[in-house]
Amino acid sequence: MQCLRHRHLIVALAAAVAATPAMAQTIYVQAGRLIDGVTDDVRTDQCITIEAEQIKAVAPCGETPAGATRLDWSGFTVLPGLIDLHTHLADLGQSADLAAPIKASPAETVLVGARNARVTLDAGFTSVRDVGTYRGLTDVTLRNAIERGDVPGPRMWVAGAYITIPKGGGELNGVVPNDQLPPDMRLGVAATPEEAAAKTIFLLDSGADFIKTIATGAVLAIGTEPGAVEMSEEYLRAVVTVAHARGKKVTAHAHGAEGIKVAINAGVDSIEHASLADEEALQLARARGTWLAMDIYNGTYIDDVGTKEGWPEEYLRKNRETTDAQRAAFRRAVELGVNIGYATDAGVYPHGLNARQFRNMVKYGMTPMQAIQSATGRAAIEMGRGDIGAIVPGRYADMVAVKADPLADIAVLEKIDHVMKGGVIVR
Repeated sequence: MQCLRHRHLIVALAAAVAATPAMAQTIYVQAGRLIDGVTDDVRTDQCITIEAEQIKAVAPCGETPAGATRLDWSGFTVLPGLIDLHTHLADLGQSADLAAPIKASPAETVLVGARNARVTLDAGFTSVRDVGTYRGLTDVTLRNAIERGDVPGPRMWVAGAYITIPKGGGELNGVVPNDQLPPDMRLGVAATPEEAAAKTIFLLDSGADFIKTIATGAVLAIGTEPGAVEMSEEYLRAVVTVAHARGKKVTAHAHGAEGIKVAINAGVDSIEHASLADEEALQLARARGTWLAMDIYNGTYIDDVGTKEGWPEEYLRKNRETTDAQRAAFRRAVELGVNIGYATDAGVYPHGLNARQFRNMVKYGMTPMQAIQSATGRAAIEMGRGDIGAIVPGRYADMVAVKADPLADIAVLEKIDHVMKGGVIVR
């Protein structure tokens, strides 16, 4: 009976907050256990005061403030809303059909993205960095729709399109001749440093929040090899110079060790995948403070589901050649203290399953608290955001609650009990 009353309170509170978005309604959340995302402490009997989307105070519980609604999460561990640094919401998802992205119109792609956004938010990921789509700028459209409140979804920071060389790892290869692809599927294709700088300007002017470059070949792209360097240091530096001048970050898709080192020396802020990173590359990342976004779960999914569904053998081979190497590199990066953020490549596997990676991060060297921080406070640092990722005053009131203790079993984060974004209960 008590559980039923609790559910009714959740529904009533969600309806009240959603019905009056302009009002500075105060919510007083009582947390049983609190993990704030920035310290190693686990505090009990803490109450979080929320006003107008933001956390105003975190302190030992007392009387409910006048005019506030008290939300009893005393039976839960409360954490910041989770952050995934490598998603592809505005895309169709990986399959055996190489032509799937070109078969879907931009409008259909955005609608699929809206569905992906909803399930991602339901899974407790209240913020994502969306690192590229074949249909250029559909991610900008989806982000804007979420910000307007047209569709539910996480806070999105988007790349707009991939900066890639012709026929490189960011192109839709193997379907039609690349020069016959629709123009919106080649918005970031650039053959020279000068063209790359121009494409960077275009994407930023078109609403991109950061820039994603494809510095090496890819696992899931026909005709490219993960260990092959595709962008020179000069090419990447041209992109970095333009983006940094505008206060925007640059990340580089880079599997191979040489490509990783080229990208770091060019000044990128983070490396996606880092699958074949050697000791020199990891030491360089540590020395420069470069972040690694290593998707160490999805190799298992690709091998299992990709094999069953008949994905191209080239994909499966390259996945086998990189999965175990990436996990070994991850373990060594943890040992060295390299900056690591939570990044899954969701879209390669189904959206909403983003939390499956936590178990691998613990298996390959992180403590549960380190894994949680990689998806909360540490992820916010990688993104350069001071408004998300922690339960501290001044941040957005993005929170999740789980009945069990994630420090005892990190896998409990795969089934979040309650989600709040900006003070509004999602579920």
